[in-house]
Amino acid sequence: MAPDIQTLLGANPSADSITVFLKDLVQYTNTSLTAPEVKSYSDAVYFNYYPLGISFLFIPQKGYKPTRGLKLEDLQVDSLVLDSINVYNAPKPKTSPTTTTTSSRTAELAFSTYSLSKWNLSLSPEASASNESLIEISLTTNGKDLVSCLGEPDRKGGGSGPSSGSIGIWCEWSKHGIMVEFGGDEARGPQAWERGKDAMWRVITVFRPNQE
Repeated sequence: MAPDIQTLLGANPSADSITVFLKDLVQYTNTSLTAPEVKSYSDAVYFNYYPLGISFLFIPQKGYKPTRGLKLEDLQVDSLVLDSINVYNAPKPKTSPTTTTTSSRTAELAFSTYSLSKWNLSLSPEASASNESLIEISLTTNGKDLVSCLGEPDRKGGGSGPSSGSIGIWCEWSKHGIMVEFGGDEARGPQAWERGKDAMWRVITVFRPNQE
């Protein structure tokens, strides 16, 4: 059975639930489970699993303030709580090697596509447009698919400016704890919101739903 990422929220890095999840996830790949690349800051610690297409964002608790550049073995893992999860859909870029990319975009390109071709996210039925309790995500899920199930987003942005330099459109459904960044030419440029229904997701961020 495909692992459920939403049940991991609130766990610390050494929790059995995260260990089991990663071991299950790696079975869907042609790679072995390796230690994550760690990016530590005073208010956040990222565990990046590039071959699996997933990144965990842990928030320090109990007054813990990690310094930059810590290694995995240097972290106080019991003082870290999983706040959100990024899942990546990373098709090979169509742009030429001479195209300028931002440092954050370059980092995202290091991620492989998420190991599962199809997976589910649980929803709050009363907050969804179709009263569904879950949505199935595939690698080709687009803006139209998401809005038809989740309804209009609570927050959205991006897509403005010249196509070559703009930020892709993004939508957030706070009540479901889901944020989606879209990729491809459809997600950029002045007409991005008109074309966005056909844009496929590039990054899905899962966090604790806002019940307000």
